[in-house]
Amino acid sequence: MNTTTIPTASPRRLLGVGLWAAQLVLAFFLLFGAYMKLAAPADEVAKMMVWAAQYPALKTFTGIVDLLGGLGILLPALTRIQPRLTVLAALGIIVLQVLAFAFHGSRGEWPATPFNVILLGLAAFVYWGRSKAAPITAR
Repeated sequence: MNTTTIPTASPRRLLGVGLWAAQLVLAFFLLFGAYMKLAAPADEVAKMMVWAAQYPALKTFTGIVDLLGGLGILLPALTRIQPRLTVLAALGIIVLQVLAFAFHGSRGEWPATPFNVILLGLAAFVYWGRSKAAPITAR
């Protein structure tokens, strides 16, 4: 009897792939948000984010936070230079998403909140994974 085994990825490897995927998704959306808030024309931003015209300082502040979060969730882990900063970036993204959820909720913008919940979940996964389950060692 000939039995063929199909190689399977180890759970640890799957976790690592999942964490990198979550980090890439977070980086993409945060950096896109930073671009929209900091560099895109104001009328284009107002079409997507009604609040941006009412609170220009908040738009700029959250754009800077998005930029730092997008870079911080990926670069320290990729370069393995101070990879603990990735964990701190994930924590910052968690705080940002909780505040964004509360802000949109207070304005009755409930259709915008599922996206915040998704980013919150991804950031919580990265926080857990990179701090406990699969931390990246520094060079």
